[in-house]
Amino acid sequence: MTAATGFRGYQRIGENITKGVPDMHEAIDCYREVKEGMYGELGKPMEGRNQWPSNPPNYTELMEEYISLCTDLSRKIMRGIALALGGSPDEFEGDRAGDAFWVMRIIGYPGAPTSNGHGPRNDIGCGAHTDYGLLTLVNQDDEITALQVRNLSGEWISAPPIPGTFVCNIGDMLKIYSNGLYDSTLHQVINNAPKYRVCVAYFYETNFDTAVEPLEICKQRTGGAKKFGRAVYGEHLVSKVLTNFN
Repeated sequence: MTAATGFRGYQRIGENITKGVPDMHEAIDCYREVKEGMYGELGKPMEGRNQWPSNPPNYTELMEEYISLCTDLSRKIMRGIALALGGSPDEFEGDRAGDAFWVMRIIGYPGAPTSNGHGPRNDIGCGAHTDYGLLTLVNQDDEITALQVRNLSGEWISAPPIPGTFVCNIGDMLKIYSNGLYDSTLHQVINNAPKYRVCVAYFYETNFDTAVEPLEICKQRTGGAKKFGRAVYGEHLVSKVLTNFN
């Protein structure tokens, strides 16, 4: 994975950086395809096609089907969130997320080694961060608890995997749209198990070039004032991508 590939492809252990610290995971990163000139200068760093492994031979087909299913599911969840905020079910369609961008990361976290009888080492698989977009569907390895979420009391609590379910993270753009009614989920990954852990994270975003501002219905529910300024999703993503990798 390099800038020349639009930051798509395989990422070695330690190449992903969170707040200046290398993360102890490897990953295959993929994004919705961005054709040349599609979003002008804004989208130039993200231009490219995904680089799928050739083995197993049906990998590309499986992942594209999975992405399609996650996109449909996320759109339905966002319709429910729109209703919960007091809007119409189509609040996040059209210019907001009617042509939603998406990101997917297939992530592998090495098991914690044991040495000299001292037990597992506390390597940070992924440092504390929030996600950039609207909603993340996290498909965790069923047998390993490694994902941690910070609650409103500031405590880190585990989000143990429940077979047949996703963990849903709220992202930065939904925090802005909701004027803070929904907070983006601060989370981290620490794999203290001796076993290799796999996680597939699907990120459902706004339209790439959408300017995100608090919704009027959410301003009314939070005192009438905007708590957050305007953010363009594509600018937010590119700024993160350019500083996230070695």
